[in-house]
Amino acid sequence: MTPNPLLDTLALPRFEDIRPEHIVPALEQAIAEHRAVVARIVETRPTRFAEAWMPLERADTAIAGIWSAVSHLHGVADTPDLRAAYAAGEVLLVENHLQVMQNEALYAVLVALTRTSEFAGLADADRAAVLHRVRDFTLAGVALPSQDRARFAALSVELSQLSTAFGNAVLDATDAWFEHITDEALLAGLADTDKAMFAEAARAKGLSGWVVTLQMPSVSAVLTFAANRDLRERVYAAAGTRASDQGPHAGQFDNSQRIADILGRRHEAARLLGFADPVEWSLATKMAPGAGEVIAFLRDLADRAKPAATAEIAALAGYAAAYLGIADLQPWDIAYVGERMREAQYAIDEQQVRAHFPVERVVAGWQRLLYRLFGIRLTARPDIAVYHPDACYYDVADEQGTVFAGVYVDLHARPGKRGGAWMAQARPRLNDGNVRRVPVAYLVCNFAPKTHDAPSLLSHKEVVTFLHETGHCLHHLFTRVDRPNIAGTNGFEWDAIELPSQLMEDFAWDRATLRDMSGHHETGASLPDAVFDTLVAARHFLSGMFIVRQVELALFDLFLHLGTLGSDPIEVIAAVRDEVAVVHPPAWHRFPHAFTHIFAGAYASGYYSYLWAEVLAADGFQRFAEAGTIDRATAEKLRDDILARGASRSAAESFRAFRGRDAQPHAMLARHGLVRL
Repeated sequence: MTPNPLLDTLALPRFEDIRPEHIVPALEQAIAEHRAVVARIVETRPTRFAEAWMPLERADTAIAGIWSAVSHLHGVADTPDLRAAYAAGEVLLVENHLQVMQNEALYAVLVALTRTSEFAGLADADRAAVLHRVRDFTLAGVALPSQDRARFAALSVELSQLSTAFGNAVLDATDAWFEHITDEALLAGLADTDKAMFAEAARAKGLSGWVVTLQMPSVSAVLTFAANRDLRERVYAAAGTRASDQGPHAGQFDNSQRIADILGRRHEAARLLGFADPVEWSLATKMAPGAGEVIAFLRDLADRAKPAATAEIAALAGYAAAYLGIADLQPWDIAYVGERMREAQYAIDEQQVRAHFPVERVVAGWQRLLYRLFGIRLTARPDIAVYHPDACYYDVADEQGTVFAGVYVDLHARPGKRGGAWMAQARPRLNDGNVRRVPVAYLVCNFAPKTHDAPSLLSHKEVVTFLHETGHCLHHLFTRVDRPNIAGTNGFEWDAIELPSQLMEDFAWDRATLRDMSGHHETGASLPDAVFDTLVAARHFLSGMFIVRQVELALFDLFLHLGTLGSDPIEVIAAVRDEVAVVHPPAWHRFPHAFTHIFAGAYASGYYSYLWAEVLAADGFQRFAEAGTIDRATAEKLRDDILARGASRSAAESFRAFRGRDAQPHAMLARHGLVRL
């Protein structure tokens, strides 16, 4: 019998061999071995770290290795068979996790370990790993009465299934809609590269002409550049009603009941654990001290930004009426009018900017940036199996040529791949006896794909996105922590998790860096200084609107989970918009129904983390600015004090070690043009 490829978790995933039918058997075997380890620990009640902790960690890592490959394939190469196997495996995984985390005897062994004289003398990372797990036992309901413990476990399984179903519905709704265009005049205003993308989408469906889809590059191109207002409205409506009771597929993929079910179960689970609501539960593992402080922080930002946002939306409406013949500015006009106004005010031609960022030149410049900052080299490994031709694998080596990490890079949108951009762990760092393994990450984006007729060209915003996900990757790849549950991003406070990613974004505003990441797709010429200067001059264009939009999403997330404004997501987001927003979508708009961050991701009661962590990131980048931006010593300090430490100490301690003090909000406000540095 051929061995199950998923069980080889020390090696890189064998994507070419993995089939949906491998998933459940692999998990069943790993879970059985995990339970045997737990049984031995409970039976022998060891009091030393090597016997009480290490066997459990190894068993955890084996399961995580299986699931990282499965969940990645589910996100980037979904099929009906894979989806079904993923759902079945998810149930096994969550049930086992809860069974372990609610095991009172195992909890008692770990608590006893923390009270030994040996524990006090362990390395910081070893102690932190155990203490994090002890805390997680409590948050999994280990101390609850048996009936409540069983109910919490059932809720956890149901929530996992509902979240997966929510994400699947968004993906299905995204893939289901398209508009077939046969009259090129409807595509006026769009670049040849965008039209080539639409033509490629048509060919993939066996159609002539062009096909507009709900993949993010397609939506962004239409809403930003299409002169045809009716086309913009149709695409906006289709995107804004995905997976809901409205729009072209009304009811077919509707997430309405899933939202209600998710909220109800989150509230019940929180109350079982003794928390007033899901927000209090969420904040138990974050930097922020409480919901009141977070809401005050967000409202303060809104107060600072809303005057600018109000002026910006009025300016857009005035420009639209005066120059574009649009007397009644609508949400589907905003990106288009904004781009025309930006062009007029700053002489920015977005198509000219994109022409300087073919994806190959961006990736090459990205590699040079990482070398200048950290002395690392990325070497493509075509011999490593990948799951799709878009993906590639890189060894990550230091200046001595020692490979200390690896990364899969997958940059282009396609059917069956969920939208957005993200980093995920493929393999953790291991240093356990004779077992040595380097950390490996997935870096995933959804840029426009190459076509037969045109290259893949990135906007400056997409270059920023690429650097953002790079920051997350570096956090994982640079770890020097040997305990996987607190290494890299694992265990790091979620409202600080965006610190490395948002800090890396600011290198996209460094002249030398951006020129080195550019090269015109026809001439090879770097981005001209004059174009860079216009980008910088326009950096804060509509930044007030951006801030209040982020505050809107963060407050919606918090108030929906607090329940203080009711449980209807449409009513809650309307109330939040009445307070902070300057853009009010039509009544049929259903943004919450595709808000995967909080209903199918890790940001529930935590979307505020982007803005909270930006205070850390902006202040942290100022250390680079003070040293001359591309400063190796500062980069090494970032690596040593934050990226390498993981959750072996608090994020606040790591930031203080890097910056020499606590974060100050001034730099974040300046980043958006709300104050001057």
